[in-house]
Amino acid sequence: MGRMTFTVAAVALVVTLPATACVSERSRVAVHDAGVPLERSSGTPAPESPAPRLRPEARPEARPEPEARPRRYAVGLRELRLARGPDRPLRTVLLYPRTAPPAAEAGDPPLRNTRPARGRFPLVLFSHGLHGSPERYTPVAAAWASAGFVVALPAYPHTSAGARPYRRADIVHQPADAAYVIAQVRRLDTRRGDPLRGRIDGDRVAAVGHSAGGYTTTGLFTAGHDARLRAGAVLAGWQAPGAFAGPSATMLFLHGDADPVVPIARGRAAFGRVPWPKSFVRLPGASHGHFLLPGKRGYPQVIALVTDFLRWTLTGDQRAGRRLPPSDLPVPGTMGA
Repeated sequence: MGRMTFTVAAVALVVTLPATACVSERSRVAVHDAGVPLERSSGTPAPESPAPRLRPEARPEARPEPEARPRRYAVGLRELRLARGPDRPLRTVLLYPRTAPPAAEAGDPPLRNTRPARGRFPLVLFSHGLHGSPERYTPVAAAWASAGFVVALPAYPHTSAGARPYRRADIVHQPADAAYVIAQVRRLDTRRGDPLRGRIDGDRVAAVGHSAGGYTTTGLFTAGHDARLRAGAVLAGWQAPGAFAGPSATMLFLHGDADPVVPIARGRAAFGRVPWPKSFVRLPGASHGHFLLPGKRGYPQVIALVTDFLRWTLTGDQRAGRRLPPSDLPVPGTMGA
């Protein structure tokens, strides 16, 4: 991959996938929105507002150059029974780097209730799509936990698999649910007796979401959002009302150009409204969630891309930043426009 140049506001990657990587909505099994149709856009993206060049003081905080091969961790898992009110239960799966015996390896299945590894790890909130669940996205989130992040995956009360009642329109309430989960997980870092006490770096937070979870992710970045929420990655998603206001945050968009559920024009329209440093990743021939299925074409590249994005934005890993290439959708006034 080419070098990311963050003296400009837009950066991205075109991941080359063969046409066979696109699967029909009926054949999607593990990570999907169960083929629930979304409103089709008119196909006309909103005008792209010029995004500012990254000022030196806006860069991630300078740190010593990380080792050439960052450490990979075995992963632990626990569940939190959270609730934002009596009608908004938020069961949350938490994945984290764990202490492991010498025989254990990164990539092993997560083990429940094992001791966290030493160190303090940035927090990542992952939001599932319609009819999704934390379990369906556990392999994806475990890859990021193995890279040195604590990853929280809430099950949203009225759009997750098996939700009773199921209400698609409830996604408008999910950004507030996501913010609540972030706040509750942050508190574990200072809670006496909690296994994760002293292990969560709550000053360095990112949000990632797929499909309706991408919508949820954009809804976290509204006026007055916590400045500790530094980065967001929107995977095959679209924009929530009021998104992209408040403190600046670096945004990554990833979208298949053969997506029959959320047309790529909707992702581009959301990207065009971001006034901050941003990136658009186009996946040629890719469908709605195929690239999030372990073992499928494009999965390793997408996991590596998002991992590098998280390392760059949350830990200041400049090597990870240099692995990210110039933008597929340059904006006016930036390199490549």
